[in-house]
Amino acid sequence: MAKFIFKLESILSIKTKLEDQAKAEYGMEVLKLREEEQKLAILQERKDNFEYQLSQAVTGRLDIINIKRLEDAVENIKYNIKLQILVIRKQEERVARARAKLDNAMKERKIYEKLKEKAFEEFKAEINAQEQKEIDQLVSFRFGSAGESED
Repeated sequence: MAKFIFKLESILSIKTKLEDQAKAEYGMEVLKLREEEQKLAILQERKDNFEYQLSQAVTGRLDIINIKRLEDAVENIKYNIKLQILVIRKQEERVARARAKLDNAMKERKIYEKLKEKAFEEFKAEINAQEQKEIDQLVSFRFGSAGESED
């Protein structure tokens, strides 16, 4: 029996490898995004802590130097939070680009898999047609031989 050989198998394997690379890249970008979001959460916690300390310093015995230090710390943390939000937005854009690249790679791989499926179905149809032809020839040969022996 004939063996099925897909002419574009090498391209399909390349497309599969490209998809795997895109998956890995997407995963790394998502991981980086989660890390940046974690940094933002830590900054938010620090800001809340400084604001709490500031409110305690204002309601307690007035220590102007400590209050000024805490106000500066809160402002500094707010600035760092704004910067971190920008970093997160840029990372989200990278994630979106990586996702688009992954989607594209998946579409290309699926196209070649569909072509392979179609080629395999055609191959099976050809094999079936060939087998049917051989069966028909065998049957006609038997009937032809049986008809000649009766004469």
